[in-house]
Amino acid sequence: MIFKLSALSLFLCLAACGPIAEARSDRIEARNQPKGQMIDVAGATIHAEVTGHGPDLVLIHGASGSTRDMADLAARLSDRYRVIRLDRPGLGYSTDLGRIGESPLVQADYLRAAAARLGVRDPIVLGHSYGGAVAMAWALEAPSETRAVVLLAGAILPWEGGQDRYYSLTASPEAQATIVPLAAAFLPDWALHRIIANLFSPNTPPPGYATDAGAEMALRLDAMRTNLRQLDRLKPHLWLMSPNYRKLHMPIEVVHGLEDHVVDYAIQSAELGRLPNVHVTALPGIGHMVHHAAPDQAIAAIDRAAARSD
Repeated sequence: MIFKLSALSLFLCLAACGPIAEARSDRIEARNQPKGQMIDVAGATIHAEVTGHGPDLVLIHGASGSTRDMADLAARLSDRYRVIRLDRPGLGYSTDLGRIGESPLVQADYLRAAAARLGVRDPIVLGHSYGGAVAMAWALEAPSETRAVVLLAGAILPWEGGQDRYYSLTASPEAQATIVPLAAAFLPDWALHRIIANLFSPNTPPPGYATDAGAEMALRLDAMRTNLRQLDRLKPHLWLMSPNYRKLHMPIEVVHGLEDHVVDYAIQSAELGRLPNVHVTALPGIGHMVHHAAPDQAIAAIDRAAARSD
């Protein structure tokens, strides 16, 4: 009886973190006002930023990210491409779609619809990390309207073994109601910087990256919940998608760091490289954040994709 009361008390205390987390989320959003455009797609909002002139190039960020993570890459490309950065559903300033939004295919549908509102035609579609799955979904859904695909450390193939226990735990309804609000309410700045350092390892983040990329946006309660659910439920969707990759014939360029400890090169990019239309660039000494650690190689892959598709 005492144990049950203690467990109930703990649950209630953790659940009570929700209002604190929401207040922190409001403060974070006040410090990170959106730029660009808000596009209505079937009652949802997709946030987009457009820069430059030239052929259309769509940039799709990874887990926990937003358009701001792709800002430096966009700036380097806007002299010769029309660069369209899109927040994936539930992250940045795009609306969470609920359970259906856990599918990269559904995310791609909403992003394509938003891109169409911007007049995007026959784009090169680039995805980083989780965004790679959405880029491949985009190509699968509209192969005749996708000029080429570029994957930067893309998570695009299912892996052996089960789900990561951390994601399975934090994506459960119980954790979403307790542990996640606790983290969203009280995760300290030093922990956020530690997470960023681990993402970049063995490379170092650019000076001011956390501020420039709006990294704290990932600490908002709703965004944290969505991100954890999407990560936990990615693998089943990759099992569904991956057998169809061989049906794609557009150029696919892959850039992946050999020191990537987040998305494994051998399991993901090396395997995809067996397809005849896929060109893989493996980078020694580079980790997961390849578009920051090796931007020249990422840009070269984009230019190569454009040339191969002419």
